[in-house]
Amino acid sequence: MKKIAISTLAVLMACPAFAGPNQTSSWQLFGLDPYIGIRGGVTYENLNYKYNGKKDTLSDVVFQGRAALGLEVCDKVRSEIEWSMYSKAKDHADFNTANRIDVETKMQTLLWNTYWEFGEYQIVRPFFGVGAGVAFTDVKRKGEDIVKHSESKTRFSAMGTLGLTFDWEKFAVDVAARYNYVDINSGMHDFGGDIGVRFMF
Repeated sequence: MKKIAISTLAVLMACPAFAGPNQTSSWQLFGLDPYIGIRGGVTYENLNYKYNGKKDTLSDVVFQGRAALGLEVCDKVRSEIEWSMYSKAKDHADFNTANRIDVETKMQTLLWNTYWEFGEYQIVRPFFGVGAGVAFTDVKRKGEDIVKHSESKTRFSAMGTLGLTFDWEKFAVDVAARYNYVDINSGMHDFGGDIGVRFMF
């Protein structure tokens, strides 16, 4: 997983080297205009966790960071590979026991996203998007009188988003609301928002 993250960041760092100083699009890939994107925001993470015959909902607000490498297919459509990292989520419940049981969740995702922009405005345009890929999760359980348990899994993940893009040709600012589903335990649901910058070259 770390090798994938390092490789992705290396590609994102290397891409601007191909950019020229005086062109609206200095190079193309199969006739498509590339871009890189950096995003950050907060997420309300909601994990349905089952233990000792009882299922409970564990929630926390976490920070998220995203890096993307994408292509503008046309004026209205863009597609990208996005790597996301989330800060650690923590919550607790009793799960029909006499003691408090703490559950910690770490997560990263690798998604292929596609966005459609609509409207005739040149600078401000709404968009919606969908994505699918994998999530790398690590869920730990600990408490008094129970054995510590840690489980790392790679599972399916899906994303839906709505937002606004502010486009100035060389770069764009995106403000988005996101929903992300991860197929771990009895299901994880994330509701968040972020703001990001895309650099076109």
